[in-house]
Amino acid sequence: MEELLRILIVDDDEIDRMSVRRALTQSGVSIEIDEAETCAQAIDLLSKNLYDCTFVDYGLPDNNGLTLVKTARELQVQHPLVVLTGQGDERIAVELMKAGAIDYLPKSQIAPAALAQILRNAIRIDRAEREAVETNKQIQLRNALLLQQNRDLEQQRKQIDIQNLQREDFISHLTHDLRTPLVAANIMFKLFEQEAFCPLSPSMHEALEAMDRSNQNLLQLVNTILEVNRYESGHKDLTFTKCDMWEIIHSAIEELQPLAKYKSISLDAISDFSEPESLKVLGDCHEIRRAIANLIGNALKFTDTGTVEVKLDFEPATDEDTTAINGWISIDVRDTGLGMSLEEQKDIFERFRTGKHRQAGSGLGLHLVSRIVTTHSGTIAVTSNPGEGSLFKVRLPAHQGE
Repeated sequence: MEELLRILIVDDDEIDRMSVRRALTQSGVSIEIDEAETCAQAIDLLSKNLYDCTFVDYGLPDNNGLTLVKTARELQVQHPLVVLTGQGDERIAVELMKAGAIDYLPKSQIAPAALAQILRNAIRIDRAEREAVETNKQIQLRNALLLQQNRDLEQQRKQIDIQNLQREDFISHLTHDLRTPLVAANIMFKLFEQEAFCPLSPSMHEALEAMDRSNQNLLQLVNTILEVNRYESGHKDLTFTKCDMWEIIHSAIEELQPLAKYKSISLDAISDFSEPESLKVLGDCHEIRRAIANLIGNALKFTDTGTVEVKLDFEPATDEDTTAINGWISIDVRDTGLGMSLEEQKDIFERFRTGKHRQAGSGLGLHLVSRIVTTHSGTIAVTSNPGEGSLFKVRLPAHQGE
């Protein structure tokens, strides 16, 4: 059974409140709604009650939505705040989001499906961010304690060694302890979906599917943390063989094609090279495929309409090139998605560096891709403009002969 969500609607216009209330009621989400017409009423309700989400109009009779958002954050209101804007109020919405709002929706687009989606996304992102912040606090506290213990050691090398060993042990135990219940939960979800215990209604099936997706996302995050830790600690075991890049690209595309079709996005592989199946790389084929699939999945995640294109090509080596004497295999992953600013591109491959968009994840996926590519003596770069999509370019040393 879906949990009951408590919602606060803040708008001085009765018709607008009625529109939001009706859309939420028709969305299929289980909700309990409170309403406020003024900033003062909203602050009073926020100080006395716990809500799962608040919808805020900018124009209020006694103040504006910006003041309300700032005051809510000063009151330590942790739940997501979604701004309802009029036509042409996108600039105001941006200011409100800078102040602490998590998303905005033009009033002209208020509809049950859109409102339900933005509500669920806002709550999911907010909860994930809280968990990430709490986890980060725990890690920072643990590292601070480790540093305090290491200050008494005579040699700096011993301090670093102890800290690294304890950090690796912590992450290994953390990922192991998280993986075990997640895998067990995944098995239980499958049994429930197969109605192994009792018949399920359609709504119960939908709830289980949502829980299963969340479980899979968390399991993927745990696995990524584990892989990043293995690379950074130097404990990652790689098996180098001759890898068929054309086959790897098609395998990754085949895996992600259902997601592309679900989002009505064209996902294709192309090559200007006459014999793309002859392009080989010497490396760990499983890890290279992981990197390519991660880039394609990332492109699909941030693309709502248009295409995601994976291009395989060959670049001859130059006279000064000592890294790839046989030339370079280039893999370009281009999308027509949200794009990113130059500021975001500067540290996009750093650990825990997340984008500013609400769909941004943990900040580990691209870092892992970068680790895999550089471990294979390759390079990775990105070019992008906001609203114009992104191009991720991977270059790996070409392999010729047996």
